[in-house]
Amino acid sequence: MKTVLVTGASRGLGRVIAETLAKDGHRVAVNCANSRSAAEDVVEAIRTAGGEADVFQFDVTEADAVMAGIAELHQRFGALDCIVNNAVGHHDVIPLEEQTWEDHLFQLEFSVKAPVLLMAEVVAGWKARGSGRIINIGSEVVNIGNAQFAHYVGAKAAMLGLTLSWASELGPFGINVNLIEPGFITVERHEEMAKDKMIADYLPHLPFNRMGKPKDIAGAVAFLASDAASFVNGQTLAVNGGRTLG
Repeated sequence: MKTVLVTGASRGLGRVIAETLAKDGHRVAVNCANSRSAAEDVVEAIRTAGGEADVFQFDVTEADAVMAGIAELHQRFGALDCIVNNAVGHHDVIPLEEQTWEDHLFQLEFSVKAPVLLMAEVVAGWKARGSGRIINIGSEVVNIGNAQFAHYVGAKAAMLGLTLSWASELGPFGINVNLIEPGFITVERHEEMAKDKMIADYLPHLPFNRMGKPKDIAGAVAFLASDAASFVNGQTLAVNGGRTLG
């Protein structure tokens, strides 16, 4: 049984990823920053289905919190085998002339700082034992270059750069680092938005005549976390129904 930390797992993609990994037999550390009750609901659902999970509440963008959170995880679960960097903040559409450095920095906190802080806590141990997995959740926007979205696009592009560099450096130690690029997947955070219009604008770009679902992303994560992906390293897997071809 592998232990997998899923960041931002109290709702949305993170919840479905956590539940899918648990069904595959992994022990899941369900991370949240604030929504503890929602994270506890995820854990209860996993346990009810016969899986093993627990809540680990800490802010992945704060160094001291990450250090304490990973220490607690090691104490309660033992070794950590895989990290799924899924946590994300709000990412509103902002005209370029209105974007500030703070808007960019906010996105970098989740796409770069959080993965770096988590890696720092585990990399020495993973190198020593010769194994470990990192699965970064990026976005198709890196390949599309959505207008009025440079703050988010730039941060996810930086996450891709981290993935490639880490895969090159850590591969010789048996550590796999890969990235998944989801397309537009509607989850709870879209409820306040003009979701119907967003779907109507997006759907014509898909060769498949349907929108993606959280389980589509979770299935890709489950593959990269599995033994079947032991020789997959430094790769970007677009899970978007063919929105970006090639």
